[in-house]
Amino acid sequence: MLKPAIPRDENARLDVLHALNLLDTPPEDRFDRLTRLARRVFNVPISTVTMIDANRQWFKSCGGVDVRETPREISFCAHAILYDDMLIVENATKDERFKDNPLVTEHPKIRFYAGCPLVVSGYRIGTLCVIDMKARAFTEEDRQLLTDLTRLAEQEITLTESVSATRI
Repeated sequence: MLKPAIPRDENARLDVLHALNLLDTPPEDRFDRLTRLARRVFNVPISTVTMIDANRQWFKSCGGVDVRETPREISFCAHAILYDDMLIVENATKDERFKDNPLVTEHPKIRFYAGCPLVVSGYRIGTLCVIDMKARAFTEEDRQLLTDLTRLAEQEITLTESVSATRI
């Protein structure tokens, strides 16, 4: 398993993430709608809106899983924020970064992952991702649909940022 690298802009990225005041907040319908839609559109059992904090990935919405966070060092999403484009892993058992990751070798036995970075104020703060326990291909149309859903999630996050700014 390869642990995800730390982005060069990590301190500024974390400042933006923390300023949003989303971490450790209750679930919200506006994000849960997006993960429900992603699960349905891609016919996958799991979709999350994930924030990558200093030592953990925290799920603002986690359709299909009962946990609210996992360690950053085993996070697929922490790898995804290192890319401008999305990260697609069609078969995690054949990917050097993930083949011996506990999320692959143990429950939930992830095989497929597609995560698109959530970009706020120019920083990749997390992802919208879809996960399956079966290896699968991801088409160009799938990529566009996940990008579209991610842009919607970013709009919701930006709305949060705007509301917080007006309260100051």
